[in-house]
Amino acid sequence: MAKQTDPINDISPCSDVLQQKTFAEFFAGIGLMRMGLEREGWTISFANDIAADKYEMYSEHFRGAKSHFVLDDIHKLSAEAIPTVALATASFPCNDLSLAGMRKGLAGKESSAYWGFVRILDEMGDRRPPLVLLENVAGFLTSYGGRDFQSALLALNRLGYAVDPMIIDAARFVPQSRVRLFVVGCLQNGHGMWKVQETPSFYESDIRPRPLAEFILCHPEIVWNIREVPPLPANAPALPDILEDLPDASPFWWNDARRDYLISQMSERHAAQLKKMMEGRKWTYGTVFRRIRKGRSMAELRSDSVAGCLRTPRGGSARQILIQAGCGQVKARFMTPRECARLMGADDFVIKADFNKALFGFGDAVCVPVVSWIAKHYLNPLAEEMLKNAEGAPKQVAFGN
Repeated sequence: MAKQTDPINDISPCSDVLQQKTFAEFFAGIGLMRMGLEREGWTISFANDIAADKYEMYSEHFRGAKSHFVLDDIHKLSAEAIPTVALATASFPCNDLSLAGMRKGLAGKESSAYWGFVRILDEMGDRRPPLVLLENVAGFLTSYGGRDFQSALLALNRLGYAVDPMIIDAARFVPQSRVRLFVVGCLQNGHGMWKVQETPSFYESDIRPRPLAEFILCHPEIVWNIREVPPLPANAPALPDILEDLPDASPFWWNDARRDYLISQMSERHAAQLKKMMEGRKWTYGTVFRRIRKGRSMAELRSDSVAGCLRTPRGGSARQILIQAGCGQVKARFMTPRECARLMGADDFVIKADFNKALFGFGDAVCVPVVSWIAKHYLNPLAEEMLKNAEGAPKQVAFGN
């Protein structure tokens, strides 16, 4: 095991907020980060987002939203308006960190909101939360050759946070392929909580695949706090488990002409895959996204009982299509908002928004059971350790400034 200073003895957070397990949720969206944390005993104190449509969905599910939700641009928020909490979360916009956003990085119009979050932490001073949790697309790791990720982590270091990154695919919890990068930061005093080892294999695990392990190895200038966690779940529900049982007459099902046009957009390989599904003696299910390949729209089929990653439906191609095939037949329709909620582990979320608003809300959110797993196996044990240290330390306020 790597040599490590004792991080717990380096931390002196406020014991009250750790006991209460309160948190502030920045870039809250429809509140799925909140939902995941609440399942493991955390309590919301503050929420913020700039999108009115998302706030509408949030307030329909979470009663009393007006008491703690601020609908505004994060760059306009005052640190004085943020309550003292144990944890601050930031699921900041991914638009500029993904291929879809042309990889403009943290300097892009949307993803630069991260620096608004850093500013607030900075201005909170000795009220700074003992813990932070970031979430974004896996492309954050490679944006601008890794320089964006490095800059983001060093910014947290400068505020007193040692950091620990992890990459988790929601497919370990729900039937949706949704790979996301998370970072936990904890306040500490002193230097070098973790001595970087000589091989990336030391860091490789369920939550730290080789590219992330190599990043850790190649950046000893970053103050790391690498913690061990249990393995991720081995089994997750399959796609049929989350589907609504819609009658044949449901308007969600497409007519034959629309269905046949979709099939005509498939490549030979995907068409053969669909033919094999149709030849089965029982219904099987797959999902389809339309993508532009070599200047033309193509329908790409996935039939491994795992849905593709939900996306925000800025255009029609981002809406995921369900294929039901077997006994010589094939049917097609868009996935319903309720099915999208289930793919995000938010099965009982109250949905009153129209079709596109609902899909946008879920497509731009975090997977609830992933957040709950991080809370249970990482945040809660770490908070308990920090609390024990705080209760045994001399009475003082010292958040790492």
